[in-house]
Amino acid sequence: MKKFELYHFRKQFPLLQNTSSPRHDKNGKHSAIVYFDNAATTQKPQKVIDSQQDYYCHYNANVHRASHQLSSKATFAFENSRTLVQGFIGAHSIKEIIWTKGATESINIVVQSMARNTLRPGDEIVLCASEHHANIVPWQIVAQQTGALIKILPLTKQGYIDVTKLDNIITDKTKFVACAHISNVLGRINPVEKVIAKAKSVGAISLIDGAQAVAHLAIDVEALDCDFYVFSAHKMYGPTGIGVLYGKKEHLEAMPPYQGGGEMIKTVSFTQETTFNSLPFKFEAGTPNIAAVIAFGESINLLAPYLADINKGYHLYEQELLNYCYQALAKIAQVNFIVEGIPDIGVIAFTLTGHHNHDVATSLDTYGVAIRSGHHCAMPLMANLNIDGCLRVSLAAYNTMAEIDYFIDSINKFLLEPCLEQENPVEKGQLTSTPTNDMADILTLFAKTKGWDSRHREIMLLGKKLPRLEKAQRNDETIIAGCESLAWLSVEQDNQGLFSFTADSDAKIIRGLLVIVFAAFNNKTAQKIHDVDINDYFAELGLMQHLSPSRGNGVLAIVDKIKLLAKP
Repeated sequence: MKKFELYHFRKQFPLLQNTSSPRHDKNGKHSAIVYFDNAATTQKPQKVIDSQQDYYCHYNANVHRASHQLSSKATFAFENSRTLVQGFIGAHSIKEIIWTKGATESINIVVQSMARNTLRPGDEIVLCASEHHANIVPWQIVAQQTGALIKILPLTKQGYIDVTKLDNIITDKTKFVACAHISNVLGRINPVEKVIAKAKSVGAISLIDGAQAVAHLAIDVEALDCDFYVFSAHKMYGPTGIGVLYGKKEHLEAMPPYQGGGEMIKTVSFTQETTFNSLPFKFEAGTPNIAAVIAFGESINLLAPYLADINKGYHLYEQELLNYCYQALAKIAQVNFIVEGIPDIGVIAFTLTGHHNHDVATSLDTYGVAIRSGHHCAMPLMANLNIDGCLRVSLAAYNTMAEIDYFIDSINKFLLEPCLEQENPVEKGQLTSTPTNDMADILTLFAKTKGWDSRHREIMLLGKKLPRLEKAQRNDETIIAGCESLAWLSVEQDNQGLFSFTADSDAKIIRGLLVIVFAAFNNKTAQKIHDVDINDYFAELGLMQHLSPSRGNGVLAIVDKIKLLAKP
């Protein structure tokens, strides 16, 4: 057990710069980030970082396969982390702890090694409506492979699994039940004990996705009595690229290997059948991520004492942060929480009336506030809630009240920004051609900007110059696939073979990016359009490094559709 003290906890994370609040330089610009994207990944303490470096500098060797001293030291540290995981989640045996790349791979192992070999046409798989894509898509794949059917557990208005529907959804036809311990969007602790018990009553296998739970709850898999429990190190202050598949020993022993290769074999012959290694090595083909496994042990050493503290200082501080942030957001008139009531952990999902989620997140980024926007790898949940996406603030125990104050202040500044005033779509018959800026104009404009905050403002201002399309023009034929924000594109070609593009988007920042893209492509022949190197153009503007992968991919999706429409 270890008493939680914010200052001592926070100072262990170098990226946070050992500050309790955002700092500002003499020009009033932020010089430290406010990191509120912890549900995606947490920051790493110095001991985790040092542990990986220490392995590479002082005892780098492969594990299990050699008799020399370096290998022995590496193997001891590697297996010590497995023992730490066993104790951390209360597993009965060390053989029940399988190293994987993360929760996603852990789920795929269960799906392809067990479900694919046991499901039959007409069998049923039960998932929850709020699942992460990682706990949906693998099951969809195996359902297609086997002829099994997927059924969905609905949610209450508060965002929990509706336990009153368990008897109707989980039946004698159910063979697998998979659900998240805590939703990565709603922050609800699901009643997994009741789900597991119901699955067991009909003979179904239960898999619990604990990715969002392990940094906040003390986990006891034997008490839960689930068949499988999966999680990733990087969401609990550990390194990326390493995760855990816990499985009851009898299931793991009955399952065939997921992959073949070194370490997972006992004997190999061209003349006789290959035999496989014992648990846990049967599922660990190839050289593992040794440095990450060893560093994972350090993150457990950091976190486990706080979760075991009978005074619950760590937990109580997380709840204080959650309550403070939720109440502060609730005071902003434009804030709409996507489900009723305060979450159970510091994961708060909301929208701002009149503003696209991506516009809010990119604007907050200019203030140095990192939050998440989009569908959060939970598109079925978004559809269930009848929204296209939302904003998500996810807190960790190293965050501070001062950071929350700064975040709220940044939202209020965003709402007052004059360049973000709402504009209405053009009425039928009004001009719908795009602004006449060419590449030289855009390059000259951005040459005067310094930093992402000024570039972001210019993009938003350019977006105001893009005439809005009529609703009739925003349809399935003009929609741009691959752009996370809704965007539409149409084209005309004149007698001289010159192409003219018109477009619209529900996000202001995408409208600004459309103006920039059109400067490169409008009023050109098909050949000149296909000759444009958009990557060089955006690199010269200094934009690509500031765009998230989803935003960058959205720009490329726009470019791809332009080139598709402009056929030579």
